[in-house]
Amino acid sequence: MMAVFKRMRCALVVALAIGVAPFAPAFAVQPDEVLEDPVLEERARDISEGLRCLVCQNESIDESDAALARDLRLLVRERLVEGDSDTEVVDYIVDRYGEFVLLRPTTGGWNWLLWASGPILFFAALGMGVLYIRGRASAPATTEAGLSEEERKRLEEILKG
Repeated sequence: MMAVFKRMRCALVVALAIGVAPFAPAFAVQPDEVLEDPVLEERARDISEGLRCLVCQNESIDESDAALARDLRLLVRERLVEGDSDTEVVDYIVDRYGEFVLLRPTTGGWNWLLWASGPILFFAALGMGVLYIRGRASAPATTEAGLSEEERKRLEEILKG
């Protein structure tokens, strides 16, 4: 009977964790950060989803609980309240923290090389593989030469001896 209760409790904990997981990013933004104007708050959330937390590095500042992410969220909201457009806010933060702060880096400048390097290397490897296979297919088959009569006699002497 006790084992049944343990299983039920474990199942309840798992179900609760799965049920709350989609709402976890909403917990990162503190109530004191939320703007009174819902339109500005929506713009702030949209901008925050595209900015990387410099501490976590794989989360947006909207999802992160790090102190620096909070500072960036407040900075975004401050710039929006001052009347900046979305692109001006993002440009301001990129100027201040560098392009690494963007979760989706731009493809302009030298970044095009980073974006293109994957497909370029894939097609180069594919071409080299095709050339290798064609070369192997057209290569003459190697045949092993048998032992000469003199070598065969010598081998029989060694094996008998």
